[in-house]
Amino acid sequence: MVKYTTVSEVLIKPNPKGASSPQVQKDAEAEKVLKALSPGDRVVILDERGRAATSEDIARLISQAGDNGTPLAFVVGGPFGHGAAVIARADDSIRLSNMVLNHQVAYVVLLEQLYRGWTIIRGEPYHH
Repeated sequence: MVKYTTVSEVLIKPNPKGASSPQVQKDAEAEKVLKALSPGDRVVILDERGRAATSEDIARLISQAGDNGTPLAFVVGGPFGHGAAVIARADDSIRLSNMVLNHQVAYVVLLEQLYRGWTIIRGEPYHH
């Protein structure tokens, strides 16, 4: 994707406090996520309850962010999803599939969809 834009990646270790409670894990992860975000970021969380998003929708998100000069931050939840603070901070919530995806799989699908979105914007032949 560096062919199209500047990309930075921040990986948050799941369960940074080694907690046994899923809620404590989500809250600890959320704290780290919020610290990694900038105030001006347009935050899009990937969530199984989010709105369905097509490849064209992803292209529109990218294009609108570029038009507005707003950095996009996509947040993939950990094994138990997002903490309440991340959900509250989100500007948008999308799902990549009607199926629940493992967070590592969701990350790979997101990267492919971002690449596809850029090819749609540029009219390149990757997207049919």
